[in-house]
Amino acid sequence: MINTQRLSSSQTLLIDADDTLWENNIYFEQAIAGFISLLNHHTYSPEEVRHHLNNCEHETIRQRGYGLKSFRMSLRNCFEQLSTEPVTEEKHHQIASFADAIATQEIELLAGVAETLAELTTRHRIILVTKGDDWEQRDKLERSGLKPYFHGIEVLPEKHSDAYRSLRDLHRCDASSTWMIGNSPRSDINPALEAGLNAIFIPHANTWMLEHEELSAAPAGQTFLELPGFAHLATHF
Repeated sequence: MINTQRLSSSQTLLIDADDTLWENNIYFEQAIAGFISLLNHHTYSPEEVRHHLNNCEHETIRQRGYGLKSFRMSLRNCFEQLSTEPVTEEKHHQIASFADAIATQEIELLAGVAETLAELTTRHRIILVTKGDDWEQRDKLERSGLKPYFHGIEVLPEKHSDAYRSLRDLHRCDASSTWMIGNSPRSDINPALEAGLNAIFIPHANTWMLEHEELSAAPAGQTFLELPGFAHLATHF
């Protein structure tokens, strides 16, 4: 834990986007539920279909990265691999519609996000650090109304320790006063700690299962903190 007294205004806050600033994974979960219902497999259980879809997503991400195009391809590949009947053009359109519905989803900010960012940006340097399709992520930021609060925007193909080291050097961050803030142990917390940064975990009840991972302990000289909600950042910064 750190002292509840606010830290100095020389901090750099690297802040995740999806499921840290706004709802995201719940819409993918709704799409996946519809997809499993459409497949209506008579041999595999919904849990087994989901496991197969996870494997398809791993492979598609490896080949094409993150984003709705990859998600759409994962759904299509999973359906084609598991369907016991020929996949018609109509079925392909139905599969694509699940991803298309996410693209038009209105941005729903999480509690306290706008007010907290408005306060923090007056005292600290704030940089959005997310991963995925560059256009999709920047579009969500524009539609969220939060863009004016950020001093920089970084959309990465993957968030690993080397990526955080590169960001640290690019933005001339002092590691001791730089914090990665997000809901994903796999992408936000553990690699940032490995890169020598501090980290703050804000859990989300519906974090994508491919982002689950055991949280690492902070190495000596670094700080790891878990907060119950985004608004609590204003207490520490």
